[in-house]
Amino acid sequence: MKSGNKVVMNMGILYARMLITMGISLYATRLVLTALGAADYGLFNLIAGLIAMLSFLNTAMATSTQRYLSFYQGKNDLTMQKRVFSNSLILHLGIGIVIVSGLEIAGLFLFNGFLNIPQDRIHIAQMIYHFMSVTVFFTVIAVPFTGSLVAHENMLWVAIVNVVETLLKLGIAYLLYIVAQDKLAVYGLLTAGISIVSFLLYAIYCFRKYEDCSLKGIFSVETKLMKELTSFAGWNLFGSLCALGRAEGLAILLNIFLGTVVNAAFGIANQVAAQLNFFSFTLLRAINPQIMKSEGAANREKMLRLSMIGSKFGFFLLAFVAVPCIFEMNTILNLWLTTVPEYTVVFCSLMLCATLINQLTIGLQSAVQATGKVKAYQMVVGSVLLLALPLAYVLLKLGYPPYYVFIGYCFVELIACTLRLFFLKSIAGLSISLYFSNVIYKIIIPLCLLILTCYLSVSYLHFQFRFFFTGAAGVLVFATSIYLFGLCEDEKSFLKKMISALFDKLQARKQLKHV
Repeated sequence: MKSGNKVVMNMGILYARMLITMGISLYATRLVLTALGAADYGLFNLIAGLIAMLSFLNTAMATSTQRYLSFYQGKNDLTMQKRVFSNSLILHLGIGIVIVSGLEIAGLFLFNGFLNIPQDRIHIAQMIYHFMSVTVFFTVIAVPFTGSLVAHENMLWVAIVNVVETLLKLGIAYLLYIVAQDKLAVYGLLTAGISIVSFLLYAIYCFRKYEDCSLKGIFSVETKLMKELTSFAGWNLFGSLCALGRAEGLAILLNIFLGTVVNAAFGIANQVAAQLNFFSFTLLRAINPQIMKSEGAANREKMLRLSMIGSKFGFFLLAFVAVPCIFEMNTILNLWLTTVPEYTVVFCSLMLCATLINQLTIGLQSAVQATGKVKAYQMVVGSVLLLALPLAYVLLKLGYPPYYVFIGYCFVELIACTLRLFFLKSIAGLSISLYFSNVIYKIIIPLCLLILTCYLSVSYLHFQFRFFFTGAAGVLVFATSIYLFGLCEDEKSFLKKMISALFDKLQARKQLKHV
C-alpha cells in the first residue's frame, strides 16, 4: 500500500474513533459534573488533573519508542526493532516507578495546608491522589506498546481501545447516580481501573501480533542502546512534564487565589480543548510514522515537507471546529452542561486560541523528534512553556481577572512556536521562508474568511440553534477558501487523485453488485 493511501486510511479510522469518543466523552463529562457538583468536580480536576492530560503524556513519551521503531523500519532492520522494544519496555518500567515515587513524595506536602481544599474533603482528595498514581504507572508502562502500534501504522487497534475506554467512562458516569458510597471516591477508583484495562488490551495484542514485540532479551540490557533511548525518552519526558507542569501549576494557582469552583471552569476548558484537538492530533498520529521513516531512509527533504503539511493541515482541521465554537461558546456550553461554572466560556475560548497557535508548528515538533536531536530543544522550549506560571502568578497577585492568565498562556505559546522554527532550521536545515510560504501564508486568507463568516452570523442572526448555521456556513466557506488559497499545487493534485480513486472504488463496487 502506498504511503499516501495508508495515511488517508489511518486518518479515516482515527476520525471515526474521534467522532465516537468525542461525543460520548462530552456527554459523560456533563453527567459527571451533574453527579459530583461543581465543587467536587473542581476538586477532582485539581487533584487528579494529570489523568485528563495523560493521553498527551502517553503520546509524547511513546514518540521515543515509535521514533526508533519507525526509524529502523525505514532501514528494514528487524533485529534492531526487537532490541529497541525490549530495552524500551525496561526503560518505561523504570520511568513509571520513578514518577509514581515522586508523586507520592510530593503528596506528603500538597495536603499539609498547601492546597485550598475543604477540611472535610482532604481524606477523599488523598485517595484520589493515590488512584492517580496508579493511573500514571500503567499509562507509562503502556507506552512501548502504543509506540509499537503507531510505528506499525495500526490505528485500528488504537481506535478500538480508545472506544472501549470511552464506553467505560460513560458507564462510570451513569454508575455515579446509583452508588451509595462517596461519589468522588468511586469515580477516582474506577477511572484508575480504566488505565489497567487499556494496558492489558495493548500489551496482549502487541505480543500476539508483532514479531518485534517480544520479551526475549528483556533481562539483557544493551548499555549503548539503553543510554540512547534513555536520553531521548528522558528529554521528551522533560518536555512533557513541563507542559503538564504548566497545566497543573495553573490549576493550583487558580485554586489558591480563587478556590475549587474556578478549577471546575479550568477543567472543563481543558476537556473542550483536548476533545477538539483530536481533529488535528488525528492527522499528526497518522502522518508521524511516515515522517520518522523518511528520516530513517535518509530522505530529509520528504521528512521536512511532511512536517510542514502536518502543521498546516493540523491547523486547518482544528480551526474547522474551534473557530465556530469560539464564537458560539456560550450557547454550546449552556446546551452541553446543566450548570456552567463562572469563567468557563472565556477560559474555553482562550484555551482554544492557544491550541490553534500550537498547531502552527505541530508538525515541526515531529520533525525534531525524527532527527533524534531533542536535548537542547526540549530544554529550551519546555522551560519557556513554564514561563506561563510566574506570569500567571504576577497577574493574579496584581488583581487582574483570571482570564488574563490565559491571555498570558497564548503569548507564551507564540514564543514557543517561534523557537521551534529556529531549532528546526539549526537541526535539520528547515527553510523558514519556505515554511512561511507553505504554511503561514496559506493559512491567512482561509482563516480570515472563516472568522468573518462566524462574526457576521453571531452579529446579525438571532434564532434558536443558530450555532448549527454558524458551523455549517463556516465549514463551507473555510473548505472552499482552503482549496482556492490554502493548498499548494502538489497537494491539490494529490487531493484530486484521492477523490478520483474513491469514486473509482465506489463505481467498481456498484458494478460488482449488478453482476
